[in-house]
Amino acid sequence: MLGGASRETWSFSYDGRPLVLRRDPPGSVRSGGLAREAALMTSARAAGVPVPKVVAAAPGHLVMTRLFGETLARRILRDDEYAGARAVLVAQCADALARLHRDVDPVPDLPDEPDPVAALRDVLDQLGEPHPVFELGLARLARTRPPPRERRVVHGDFRLGNLMVDARGLVGVLDWELAHLGDPAEDLGWLCVRSWRFGGARPVAGVGARDELLAAYADAGGVAVAADELAWWELYGTVRWGVICGQQAAMHLSGAVRSVELAAVGRRTAEVELDVLELLAPAVVAEALRDRDDPMPASSLPDRPTAGELLDAVDEWVAGLALTGHPAFEARVARRVLAIVARELEFGPALAAAHQRRLAQLGVPDDAALAAQIRAGRDDAELVGALVAAAVGKLRVSDPSQLAR
Repeated sequence: MLGGASRETWSFSYDGRPLVLRRDPPGSVRSGGLAREAALMTSARAAGVPVPKVVAAAPGHLVMTRLFGETLARRILRDDEYAGARAVLVAQCADALARLHRDVDPVPDLPDEPDPVAALRDVLDQLGEPHPVFELGLARLARTRPPPRERRVVHGDFRLGNLMVDARGLVGVLDWELAHLGDPAEDLGWLCVRSWRFGGARPVAGVGARDELLAAYADAGGVAVAADELAWWELYGTVRWGVICGQQAAMHLSGAVRSVELAAVGRRTAEVELDVLELLAPAVVAEALRDRDDPMPASSLPDRPTAGELLDAVDEWVAGLALTGHPAFEARVARRVLAIVARELEFGPALAAAHQRRLAQLGVPDDAALAAQIRAGRDDAELVGALVAAAVGKLRVSDPSQLAR
């Protein structure tokens, strides 16, 4: 399953009891999924998975007990308060996943994806934009897929951000919106995707090692998952997240949901492209990051203030707004967007010219033609090198901090 639309979440108290309401927004075309979530959560809780207790449920809303802890990944990964939790979190996640995959039976109308690679390619096609790196990832996935295993209930979005943690470790598994039938290893691979490490140094949720996760999962009663199988699902999850970034940008660009946050997420595709390439060709990426050339900035028109100076002025104005809560978060996103635009004005022409030279060397006129060649089977060292160079260049604009690996 890919990304879904956001649901409303409200905390409140009733008769002194702390509760949480999740509901579909008015006019939602997906109404009814919350009843399925409630059934899954009830079954998972009975199996020993830490989840809130369902108090009431209907097709369009779900009321559950409120858990207490932290969900912000950067606090979990950095604050001294959670040092003890970080030491046990991998084992606790493995235990929760083993219980889910072993003991939770499907509920009616649970989505099923017999061929996740084909489903992902279909969504990529629907975006209507060429993404050669994701095409290469999908081609490699199609050629190397592991043998199928018994399909079980998987959470679909098991990662930091959807896990509540306190000083002792895992408190609750949240957001069951993307649960579906699939290979249990999918949840393990998703937990390893670089984007869900939130800057943490280690590959499993920023806190643990892959072999630690596999051993803990097997010890907890999960199926035996080999290291190369986990690597396949980590690559799949990384490509999947890149496609989701494209989906979210498309929601903004189409006018369905105008949002600076969704627009900013769309520019994260460059980060995910480099993640994909690092999984496919780590030595090529490492060399490119060591040897990358700084593109020459474009010439500015003589009028003052320049475009960059105008962006600086707007950025200073946004920074000075007295905002709290979600508007303050959106203001931070808006400032990141302004920084992207400033870097694109400075570096964009040089980067675009360099990319056109690489395409010419590959014998194609544009990214669409290159993506078509990859889907037809092209996969060579010159191609991979060009894709790495393009991803590094795009990250110089969208988020240069991601180049410090």
